[in-house]
Amino acid sequence: MSSDADALPIAVIGAGLAGLSCAQALLRAGHTVHVFDKARGPSGRMSTRRAEDAHGPWQCDHGAQYFTARNAAFRTEVARWQQAGVAALWDARLASFDGSTWSTPETPLERFVGAPRMTSPAAWLVQGLQQAGERAQTQWQTTVQRLERQADGWTITSAEHGLHAQRYSAVLLAVPAPQAVPLLQPVAVAGAAVAASARMRGSWAVMVRCPAPVPLPWDGAFINDGPLRWVARDSSKPGRTVPPGMETWLLHASPEWSEAHIEDSADTVTATLLAAFAALGGPAAHLVQATAHRWRYADTEPALTQGHWWDATACVGMCGDWLNGGKVEGAWLSGQSLAHQLQQAR
Repeated sequence: MSSDADALPIAVIGAGLAGLSCAQALLRAGHTVHVFDKARGPSGRMSTRRAEDAHGPWQCDHGAQYFTARNAAFRTEVARWQQAGVAALWDARLASFDGSTWSTPETPLERFVGAPRMTSPAAWLVQGLQQAGERAQTQWQTTVQRLERQADGWTITSAEHGLHAQRYSAVLLAVPAPQAVPLLQPVAVAGAAVAASARMRGSWAVMVRCPAPVPLPWDGAFINDGPLRWVARDSSKPGRTVPPGMETWLLHASPEWSEAHIEDSADTVTATLLAAFAALGGPAAHLVQATAHRWRYADTEPALTQGHWWDATACVGMCGDWLNGGKVEGAWLSGQSLAHQLQQAR
């Protein structure tokens, strides 16, 4: 690619935490960055559903439930989020159930959540990009379907807009591994092979609205028996607002159960998970309202640990939690490491 192409913007495809972290680092290094995402806004799996039912407006985190911060750089970033009011400590009462016995898990690490919702850190990062003016652009509802490397830079073709006129000096993918494979196969076989080696699993989530407080002595529970993996009193998280007297709860099915029932109807999944919740002490199904969401690509088992992938010759790369041990912290660090790698290449 010509030296003139180095002055072109860098395309980041995917506005979850990994993509936004990468874009943030590139912007700080002086690059121009264009971020694309197929959704209506940022956050990826750090997601919150907001809607309204007969009892009024409600919200519930239905993707990542919380995050920890082991790495010093990420702790510094989380402190910035806290200072900006977009993240807070969640001092949750936790429990664990093995099918017969309840116990209290050891919790050496602090647990953080986005505030007032899990999408807040991503939204704040996007605001930072937008404040950069012409050096950063975000484009939503843009499903990238094809990448091509030309003599004058990379081109992008999307389902909604066809071939984009802009050329890019590099293309960085921050999407689930299965979505990266068809994009990279025609242009970077080695990268497609890395993405294909990652086994991402689905997950069913059910968001429950309870008209009265649920008398359970914990706010979050790890369930190691039956269809459930995690149950949380979402309304116990800091900054959440619910109608007086109501609570919202989140039920996550186990990866194994979700994979076995990934094509089941939302009604069937909801009924099964509500019954499992009731068996733990939750309310009967007829007393609540519930909404199911299917995550096709929720986690990676096992997650890769290489941090990121980068082809210096083609100027194409990948980042994401699935490349860096999983979890929110892994996603942010993966984006940072890919941006650093690109900066070194320049």
